[in-house]
Amino acid sequence: MKANIYRTHQCIEIDKTMLGQEVTVCGWVQNIRDHGGVLFLDLRDNTEILQVVSNDDSLFAGLAKESVVRFSGIIRERSEDTINNNLRTGEVELLVSEMEIINPSLHELPFVIQGSRSANEDIRLKYRYLDMRNSKVKENIKLRSDVLHYLRDKMYNLGFTEVQTPILTASSPEGARDFVVPSRNFKGLFYALPQAPQIYKELLMVGGIDKYFQVAPCFRDEDGRADRTLEFYQLDFEMSYVTEDEVLEIGEEIFYDTFKKFSNKKISSKPFKRITYKDAMDKYGTDKPDLRNPLIIEDATEILKKTTFAPFKKSFIKVIMVPDIGDKSNSWFNEVVQYAISIGMPGIGYLTLLDDGTFKGPIDKFLSEEERDNLITKFKMKKNSVLFFIANRDLKQVQKYAGLIRMELGNKLDLIDKNKLEFCIINDFPMFEWDQDKRKWEFCHNPFSLPKEGIKAFDKEDKDDIIAYQYDFVCNGCEMASGAIRNHDLESLAKGFAIVGYSLDEVKERFKSIFTAFQYGCPPHGGMAPGIDRILMLIQDEPNLREVQAFPPSASGADYMMGSPSKLTNQQLKELGIKIEVSYEKVY
Repeated sequence: MKANIYRTHQCIEIDKTMLGQEVTVCGWVQNIRDHGGVLFLDLRDNTEILQVVSNDDSLFAGLAKESVVRFSGIIRERSEDTINNNLRTGEVELLVSEMEIINPSLHELPFVIQGSRSANEDIRLKYRYLDMRNSKVKENIKLRSDVLHYLRDKMYNLGFTEVQTPILTASSPEGARDFVVPSRNFKGLFYALPQAPQIYKELLMVGGIDKYFQVAPCFRDEDGRADRTLEFYQLDFEMSYVTEDEVLEIGEEIFYDTFKKFSNKKISSKPFKRITYKDAMDKYGTDKPDLRNPLIIEDATEILKKTTFAPFKKSFIKVIMVPDIGDKSNSWFNEVVQYAISIGMPGIGYLTLLDDGTFKGPIDKFLSEEERDNLITKFKMKKNSVLFFIANRDLKQVQKYAGLIRMELGNKLDLIDKNKLEFCIINDFPMFEWDQDKRKWEFCHNPFSLPKEGIKAFDKEDKDDIIAYQYDFVCNGCEMASGAIRNHDLESLAKGFAIVGYSLDEVKERFKSIFTAFQYGCPPHGGMAPGIDRILMLIQDEPNLREVQAFPPSASGADYMMGSPSKLTNQQLKELGIKIEVSYEKVY
């Protein structure tokens, strides 16, 4: 093995046990400090920072920050007043005898490396290779590697077989827009990047790969948001001959063990709380409830069915009872009202229960004595408690508003423990939901899910009543995984797709592979897909997924570092048989 001509030690290896030894270290110039005419240089490598000093005052002159350098010299003890207890190397320094500038930094830095996290995000992503030198960014990338290693080992130990499925595939109506790739050999035809390996993993079950997994890249042409980028990764797995409970138990083990190993927060004990979709919408106003918030949404529609208050008439009425806040200032309540207006509500009504058992609030004058008594009794109101009212004629809309108000109150009242990871499983999703704009039924969750009552469920007049073997893992208000027991019956699959508007011929054409494969004997199967990026996001308390990916696009979907999306040359377009009718002149 050849000797290393650049370095003999990493910075983190250097401590007081090496006093008097000659070493060679390499790294980036983080900072040069002038202490009364004596220049000190902070050298940073991938492991730590080491203070470097020279007897030649001119040695560091003109040396730019972030230049790559090599130093050789003797390790000596720092003087007592210069010890830095924040560094592993803080008791020693390197007295330079030889220096080499391996590669100078030729440009002014776009941001301070160790302060890059406070810089504009688009600038950070344009110079991501510099941003990575920030210790926190680097820590996130290293953690990702450790978590993936751990998850792969766990899946192998559970008896799963890792299989890579194709990236170039066929377009499939799975709920989001596909990214498409034009074919050169088959002009006018397109590949699609997979939104998920859904069909492939079902075909693996047909093929007899009894327990499959992979760390799968997923691509969805959707607008950016905090918990999703154009490309993300999930731990995709599927099993044959399983029940819903068996899949959920595997999911619980994966999540609990992973967070137990990599997070210092308190984690929900197993088994995780299971909540039906209906109960989640009724009690929390969302199918992604944050259970750290103790506030519960309740229903007052029946109590107030004869109300004379116009905004409540013919409406669904939800309430949130909050104890011991009646003495909050008017400005505090006005902030809640302003928040309600900001999310699209006309305002929000509230009543405070006074010491004498009467209510204070503008709604009170519209209440009968019976209604007052029923509100106090049903919602177990105590003196100084406040009842917030959310009303709307559309059930889904009132649930959504109530869920947002619940979280706003939880945050304003500091009810949410930031040191907890509260998991739950949402199951019994409806198979379909009505799209008011399109005036048609759409799949609520996964189109390949098995209805709980079998094929006969599709004959129900009210499609809202069709419940499927579908489930989500949720933590602290984030969807962490989705899954289902799959519908392995062709006739049943076709009936499901017919409800959302697909003819049998269209189903056969769009899902040719699965429709053919299932005719050769398909075992019952099911699985799920924990989101890798979201796991890391929660472990690290990061505000968005871009912080835990090595080279993410910006929030807009543009890659300022690589310059994508970009134009193709006329020759490339000609080879692909593509004519551009609309073109952006400038993206960056």
